[in-house]
Amino acid sequence: MVVLPPDRATPAAIEELADVAETLGHALRVADRHTDLYHRTRRAHALSVPAEMQWDVLPGQACTGAEFDLHAYWEPSYTSGGHVLDWCATEEELTLVVANGTGPGTPSALVSNLALNAIRNARRAGLDLVGQASLTDQALYGQHRGERSLSALLLSFTRATGEVRVVDAGSPTVWRDRGGATGRIDLERQLPLGMFEDTVYAAQRLRVLPGDRLVFVACDRGEPPPGDADLDRSVGRAIERTRRTSCADTPRAVVRALREEAPGGLPDDVLVLCLDWHGRDPARWRAVDGEESEGLPGPPAV
Repeated sequence: MVVLPPDRATPAAIEELADVAETLGHALRVADRHTDLYHRTRRAHALSVPAEMQWDVLPGQACTGAEFDLHAYWEPSYTSGGHVLDWCATEEELTLVVANGTGPGTPSALVSNLALNAIRNARRAGLDLVGQASLTDQALYGQHRGERSLSALLLSFTRATGEVRVVDAGSPTVWRDRGGATGRIDLERQLPLGMFEDTVYAAQRLRVLPGDRLVFVACDRGEPPPGDADLDRSVGRAIERTRRTSCADTPRAVVRALREEAPGGLPDDVLVLCLDWHGRDPARWRAVDGEESEGLPGPPAV
């Protein structure tokens, strides 16, 4: 972090520092392929083999753009290998994948690795969310014949409008904080990936508004069932307690709050992801009864 004195924090200086930071980031990314130095520097101690596999395939813990901030945190970071997390940002879209862990150990890391590479393969081939879910479902079922499946949520955000396409394959829970109100978003849940052969998936359409915060909670035991009111209340209170926390600090703060709220109800392995949606031009949006009144065609707000 660079802190400038007030008299030197000019727009030109800030822009120049941003260019330097971006250039340095690209240089470190390239150098990272040729040395273990940066890996070793980032670690407090040795990783387990499953965690090493996970760290090598996950995209990182943060992604930002003009329309959004996205940050993730998972525990335990040094031994877990089952969490699945991925994103891809283009000028038009933000694609996001988050999945429940499949348990500890190398077998879970192998399932997660296969699923993540299948999703990326489908996305890079130009398939939509339904195609990505279907190809991943086939890859997992072909390898494990239904013995190992993955509960996942695939989302694609249109950056200009906030329109969201969603495929819910038995997904983690999704929570929304909007205007001081926090609630769980109920999606149309479909079968987990890899559970049965040739599962047919469908996408639903939602919309996020500028100022919305989405929080995803994924656990190694699968998502809390809809009837688990105690855990639902704990998650809701944890998100409310972190409402004024920055997006970067929220995932860790939510995990910490959940440990305090439900010490006996939260699994050892948990992934929390926070998405703050700013929108491309907030001045163009005016919310009436929870929906946009600009006259743009599209789905209702989540």
